[in-house]
Amino acid sequence: MEHITLLLAIVVVTALVFDFTNGFHDTANAMATTISTGALKPKTAVAMSAVLNLIGAFLSVEVAKTISGGIVNEDGLRTEVIFAALVGAILWNLLTWLVGLPSSSSHALFGGLIGAAVMSAGWSSINGGTVVTKVLLPAIAAPLVAGLAAMLATRLTYRINRNVTDPNQLKSTAEGYRAGQIASAGLVSLAHGTNDAQKTMGIITLALVTGGVLAPGSNPPMWVIVSAGLAIALGTYLGGWRIIRTMGSGLTDLKPPQGFAAQTSAATVILASSHLGFSLSTTQSCSGAVMGAGLGRKGGVVRWSTATRMFVAWGLTLPAAGLVGAGAEFLTKQGTWGITVTAILLVGGSFAIWLASRRQPVDHTNVNDTAAGEDEPQGVVTTAIAAVQPPPVGVPASDLMTTIPAPATAPDDPARPPATV
Repeated sequence: MEHITLLLAIVVVTALVFDFTNGFHDTANAMATTISTGALKPKTAVAMSAVLNLIGAFLSVEVAKTISGGIVNEDGLRTEVIFAALVGAILWNLLTWLVGLPSSSSHALFGGLIGAAVMSAGWSSINGGTVVTKVLLPAIAAPLVAGLAAMLATRLTYRINRNVTDPNQLKSTAEGYRAGQIASAGLVSLAHGTNDAQKTMGIITLALVTGGVLAPGSNPPMWVIVSAGLAIALGTYLGGWRIIRTMGSGLTDLKPPQGFAAQTSAATVILASSHLGFSLSTTQSCSGAVMGAGLGRKGGVVRWSTATRMFVAWGLTLPAAGLVGAGAEFLTKQGTWGITVTAILLVGGSFAIWLASRRQPVDHTNVNDTAAGEDEPQGVVTTAIAAVQPPPVGVPASDLMTTIPAPATAPDDPARPPATV
């Protein structure tokens, strides 16, 4: 086995940087609803999520094996391809974080990997069956299943408590849901560690295989598991406050029972997929659950303008990251100077996005504030009804020019009995 080269070391570090961005990009999955409903203070929530993400990284390696030996063919794959794939994934993660969209870090990674591999070795380097069964189908099914489960759970929750009227009982019920929401948020964090931290483990393992350090089909070494767990935990602790704002209050308004239903549903879907080796998007699962919980409460609404932007981001993630990954691979194929230029573009692009984020900073102190323009605009029907509403009783209309007196004797109303004398 060969020693780790400088290029391989750069790829490992870049993979851990992606893992870090995955952490703060996906903190909202576990803690957005908990923070928005006030069940936990923002800093306490992200600290708890970070610890549980770290623990979850040690629970399974099934997803890591899917990535390291399933999506692309390892034979003939160059280490530079892994580097190019990570460039595409990191830049897409940072761009969607800047605009506060909860896109999928997983699909950004897959898109970058597919684009770079195709640029390097053609379409034959992609295992299309694995991509369809373990990436695309779960991407469609996960938000639908989580959303339906959350909607039904929310309706059941409110139905069970519809006859509770005693103030003391209402207070104790609310406290119970807050405690349940904290527990379910912890479960989502644990599930996130079992799924998303493994994606970076799989990428590093794939890089070590291409570099000749590991044999094909090997499990991630312990140092890979530890470093990936620590990187995603650190990113989670810093908190992706922009996406937390979108998930917590920009998508719908949640009450503690809804938050509990949403997080429990999402955690169940994520843990089940991790056990089966499906590398689904935890972002899409949690977003679907939040929308389902919003629709499950009577009078609850989903801000479809925000949801539409989110759906568009989901659809663009794979191809956009793939195009960037393919472009980065085109550069790295040119040799050392191409790799150097790619690294400079990655650092420069990341720094430019960070500078842009400083213009309107979002952190734990203002994460629950409503951003300008987040309110759902009124529809045409609502506006028309408001325009023709009569003035309140007792308040004269300012633009009324003529008053028509009522007739002295009103015509008989066939629906009204005749007056008795």
